[in-house]
Amino acid sequence: MTTRPTTFLAALAALATFQPLAVRAQADAGTRQASSSNWAGYVVSKAGVRFRRVTGTWVQPAASCAPGPRRYSAYWLGLGGFHSSSSALEQIGTQVDCSSVGRPVYSAWYELVPALPVHIALRVRPGDTLSASTTVSGHTVKLHLANRTTGATFSKRLRATHVDVTSAEWIVEAPASCDASGCQTLPLANFGSATFTAARATTTAAHRGPIADPAWATTAMTLSSDANVGIGAGLTVPGSSATAAPGPLSAGGDGFTVTYQDAAPSIPTVPPSIPTVPPSIPTVPPIG
Repeated sequence: MTTRPTTFLAALAALATFQPLAVRAQADAGTRQASSSNWAGYVVSKAGVRFRRVTGTWVQPAASCAPGPRRYSAYWLGLGGFHSSSSALEQIGTQVDCSSVGRPVYSAWYELVPALPVHIALRVRPGDTLSASTTVSGHTVKLHLANRTTGATFSKRLRATHVDVTSAEWIVEAPASCDASGCQTLPLANFGSATFTAARATTTAAHRGPIADPAWATTAMTLSSDANVGIGAGLTVPGSSATAAPGPLSAGGDGFTVTYQDAAPSIPTVPPSIPTVPPSIPTVPPIG
């Protein structure tokens, strides 16, 4: 998700040069691990596989806010945007941001990158259970978001000039602020933890499965304050001021929890103190 801190949910979609992900294999479960400066969660993809639908449920986290700099966090599912060749991303989700006076602000939105994000008039409160889906058929995108706690729903069918269906993802994100000069990852709000369940994807060949389905490769994304590679349709952004990491997948392979963690403060290396020792003066007995 891209945004500008001066205008809520307004964005200038800037496509910058994308750098390849550094991915390493995890031997025990076949899940690859990758670091990103703005995404935490799970992504599924495979060469030659195209997705038509992604679904999932999450519980809206409550942000811990304090007066000071504004902080941001987004929770969503979508299709596309993961690969270096991606030029589009279809996503829908919710958000909680911390205002400068320490007040949490909750909202819902959708975005068809490279178009601007759009605010959804659907009330969201901490602890609400949200279910969502993104479905793409040709250049038609159908978005759905339901607040299962309140019963309110949102659905919209759109025509998109650009689409990407080479991946499906379930993500906690530190949004990026973009302008003509580039993008900057915004400070991540302390959301504690965010849990996704019932996370499933469907291919254009009508195969439907959970995140851990062997029909595709699974990548666990860790949002790292040390990373300088942003994921999401060509974004290259420096690392966030905090970190967030996904836990292991549930027994059914369709659920996980992302946990927030403050970035470790830099601790300067101080050389050990070397005491000054006076030279040893031997005692000489008097003569005579």
